[in-house]
Amino acid sequence: MLYICIPAYDEAPTVGLLLWRIRKVFQDYPREYEILVFNDGSTDATSETLQAYTDVLPLTIMGTPEHVGYARALDVLCREVSRRTRYPRRDAMIVMQADFTDQPEHLPELIKRFEGGADLVVAERPPVADKDSPPKPVRWMRRVAPWILRPSVSGVSDPFGTFRLYRITLLRDLIRHAGDDPVVQGTVWAANVDLLVRTAPFARRIETVALQPRYDLRPRGSRIHPWGDAVDLFHFGRMQRRRSPARGADAAR
Repeated sequence: MLYICIPAYDEAPTVGLLLWRIRKVFQDYPREYEILVFNDGSTDATSETLQAYTDVLPLTIMGTPEHVGYARALDVLCREVSRRTRYPRRDAMIVMQADFTDQPEHLPELIKRFEGGADLVVAERPPVADKDSPPKPVRWMRRVAPWILRPSVSGVSDPFGTFRLYRITLLRDLIRHAGDDPVVQGTVWAANVDLLVRTAPFARRIETVALQPRYDLRPRGSRIHPWGDAVDLFHFGRMQRRRSPARGADAAR
């Protein structure tokens, strides 16, 4: 089973078409799948848009009336797929955005590597031409984030993306290790790094695949606030560095 997990906050203009494109992908590339959308307190028509697809797709809508943030959404989704799976070694969670940045047509590229034995598959942004450049706030954050955060996962050069596949056994190991604490923390960029860094020690094999995100298809502007997000990353990076010795000791055991 493939669990396609999508955190969504005010994505009514895109989330319905995204779900339909996922359906089309799995018609042409048959795999057993479920879609889980965490509606994070959306104030637009996201709820109504999602509800219209529940009768035609294997779709579960989760979420809370209040906006709890991306990290909390990931935490809930990780725990839910871990609870649902019957075959954690054979099943996987795929995380993608609801705004068309991550392309459903790229799903087979992640899945093929998983079926080839990878426990963790990371989509990395390849070098792009000027016309394909991300919005200015994204470019700025990508320049400064590595200096602020400096995470290290062997073989992964782009730890900030969303589009990834995790074998469910990694999530179960992570949840067992975290106990009652959240399995992921931080704002969007930091949360993506945190989940990668926390699951990587449990993976026997990590693979990357170059996939170009499409910022030009997103109807809304970027939600990145460069200075505020940079400060959040700085504080998160300090927390990560303090936690690293303990993580290494745990992994050694």
